[in-house]
Amino acid sequence: MEIFKHLIENLNLKEHPEGGFYKEVFRSNLKIKKEFLPLKYKNDRCLFTSIYFLLYGNKFSAFHKLKSDEIWHFYEGTRLLIHIIENKYSVKTIRLGDDLENGDTFQTVIKSGHWFAAEVEDKNSYSLVGCTVSPGFEYDDFELGKRSRLIRLYPKHKKIIERLTR
Repeated sequence: MEIFKHLIENLNLKEHPEGGFYKEVFRSNLKIKKEFLPLKYKNDRCLFTSIYFLLYGNKFSAFHKLKSDEIWHFYEGTRLLIHIIENKYSVKTIRLGDDLENGDTFQTVIKSGHWFAAEVEDKNSYSLVGCTVSPGFEYDDFELGKRSRLIRLYPKHKKIIERLTR
């Protein structure tokens, strides 16, 4: 059995709306009351959440953004490329992996409100990562990018937006 199929089965991963496979690992019982959160949050939030997240082959995490900061942690597999639209002129690519001598990093932070997408660099392999969100993830805080809108906002990045949206 291919290793990514083994991981999907043994970690009980399910398909994620943005692409790839995931499982929530932890949801903090500690809560932050709405009145202590920025106005962008409509309800109370748990302190943080964490998931396993797996991509393999040509599967990708489509451009999306969150209201919260998200930390990505590399676990195993091949290098994962995380593309972040910083502004209308720049897309930053983070290399999440274990080849530190060649520019990889074990973890990175995606700041709230930034459009980002991810893909496995080696299309014959997989990447297993963890994602920690604080304040905790809720689907109300998630926005999947619409290709036409993103191209209108960031025409210079049309190629990567077309490739990493559905």
